Amino acid sequence: MNRATYTLASLALSGRHSAAVLRPTHLLTSRFFSSSRSQSPSSPWLRPAIGVAGGIIFAAGVASYYGEQVYAKELPRSPEYMPKEVVLYQYEACPFCNKVKAFLDYYDVPYQIVEVNPLSRKEIKWSDYKKVPILMVDGEQMNDSSVIIDKLHSMMNSDSSVKEVPDNDEEKQWRCWVDNHLVHMLSPNIYRNTSEALESFEYITSNGNFGFTEKITVKYAGAAAMYFVSKNLKKKYNITDERAALYEAAEQWVEALNGREFLGGTKPNLADLAVFGVLRPIRYLKSGADMVENTQIGDWYARMESVVGKSSRIMIQE
Repeated sequence: MNRATYTLASLALSGRHSAAVLRPTHLLTSRFFSSSRSQSPSSPWLRPAIGVAGGIIFAAGVASYYGEQVYAKELPRSPEYMPKEVVLYQYEACPFCNKVKAFLDYYDVPYQIVEVNPLSRKEIKWSDYKKVPILMVDGEQMNDSSVIIDKLHSMMNSDSSVKEVPDNDEEKQWRCWVDNHLVHMLSPNIYRNTSEALESFEYITSNGNFGFTEKITVKYAGAAAMYFVSKNLKKKYNITDERAALYEAAEQWVEALNGREFLGGTKPNLADLAVFGVLRPIRYLKSGADMVENTQIGDWYARMESVVGKSSRIMIQE
């Protein structure tokens, strides 16, 4: 196994590999995902041509859907403690990085992105911590997605004049469930067979920080390696049928909502953001389309896309 393949396999084993989010189709796909039994598009990637055609067909429906219900964001109690300079070191295709981005987008925290090459990792050679996400917040380094979110949430809600909200055991339970269970459902589904593995790596290589030769190596050698890695992950986590396991996880989450719009009630809490962030990377893959078509999670997902809104990422002119 060459270096490229080994690195990608290591990432998958740590639960840090999937496909990424395409923000430009945000509004259209919210409508698409709002139907838990809707027909999946002819291509799970929702390529631009399909997006344009779909936009014409569904525009009126989208406007009507969101006109019925507008979800308000939860404002931080201490806006004066909002971070001023935020830089996220990430892999675009990392579910844990997408967890952090879901939090930042929800709270409208502007951030810059540094895409890390997963082979050389030259962008984070300065750091003793060699995993992503790494978040630099006003010069302070934060590591690990859940720790990052806890620190930011505490900082942005640190108003001493307001009594601290008691710990929410339900929220904690489901955040742990995301990190210890849900993420392990992704790789076996994304790399379930060779065609789905290639589908995933086509996007990864198109959006990752790779040179031309690395793209070729990663796409084919990586897809082949990850196909076999996914089989090992199935054994490791006692998964017999990867699709059934993914569907079961989605239904577990819907059952936890217990009729609520969000686990947090009328507004998302950190568990909602964690589930949404982890699922974001697979939504254009066949696994994500299948999940929505075969479970009841689509309505919640659409509500989350609506309330999280557009990315607060700052695009840097090069």
